[in-house]
Amino acid sequence: MKKIGVILLNMGGPDSLDAIQPFLYNLFSDHDIIQIPKPIQKPVAFLISKIRSKKTKKYYEIIGGKSPQKEQTLQQASALQEALGEDYKVVVAMRYWHPFTHEALEELFKYDLEKMILLPLYPQYSRTTTGSSFNEFDRQIKKYIKAGKYTVLSTLKGVKNSYYYPSNIPIKKINCYYNNPEYINAMVENIKENLPKDYQKYYFLFSAHSLPEKIILDGDPYKHQTEETVKLIMENFKGVSYSLAYQSKVGPVKWLEPFTDQEIERLAKEGVKNLVVIPVSFVSEHSETLYELDYQYGNLAKELGIENYIRIPTLKTHPKFIQTLKNLVLQCG
Repeated sequence: MKKIGVILLNMGGPDSLDAIQPFLYNLFSDHDIIQIPKPIQKPVAFLISKIRSKKTKKYYEIIGGKSPQKEQTLQQASALQEALGEDYKVVVAMRYWHPFTHEALEELFKYDLEKMILLPLYPQYSRTTTGSSFNEFDRQIKKYIKAGKYTVLSTLKGVKNSYYYPSNIPIKKINCYYNNPEYINAMVENIKENLPKDYQKYYFLFSAHSLPEKIILDGDPYKHQTEETVKLIMENFKGVSYSLAYQSKVGPVKWLEPFTDQEIERLAKEGVKNLVVIPVSFVSEHSETLYELDYQYGNLAKELGIENYIRIPTLKTHPKFIQTLKNLVLQCG
């Protein structure tokens, strides 16, 4: 029986302390994110990753020695698989660490496929996230089209199995769902489930991953889409004060502002005592949420006199989010 292949696309994260440096090397080698002249990009990426890995290792030691993103993304894939049923095969393709895109394809091509659907776990589109994952998929699929087949080692030592990739399999790409009503509803429900009943006395601070401002000026829709997501969420929290800030800046160029830590400082100076921090561009936990939002900014808020600091967890396998993903797949036909 033919199956519809669904590929969940995510960034990935180091699954051990030893994986930090190669993960960072893969990240800084990506020209969709860091636009260093291509002839020198990989040597520069190696140098940056060697330098940053020493500092970054301390972050991961604080949050348990690894990123939980792989496990949580696999859990999302399992929940989506159960929701879609046996006519579908759901796999995970991480951009910068295992399972890589080619590993996801190797798994998919064991099945007789009717079509493939690429579903990014980035609600808002950016060329640095969804675009980069799409580009990597296109590079990998071209290799299989050119070869006509590929060979993988069986679990039986020395036995090889060849799987054929018919190049006429339709491929559908879901670009974004930042304003999808079901996704917005999932976010709203997740926020409400993790707030006290008197949440009206809290200030809502949304935090999104920042990007170099030049990328936005070149036409990337990420900033606009993120602002629209926040606006639609807040339509369900009438009368609550809120703002949007950005985190995780890397390098010397100008990035989207205000930065989350600076916004926390501003709010503390204005007398805010009750603060809810909502990660808006993340659907699973990783260093940006567990280290930056929980550890760094949580401690900062306490030092500045903010009495109640609540960080809303990411959606992970929230039933309404999995239903959103299911319906996005079904809408692809």
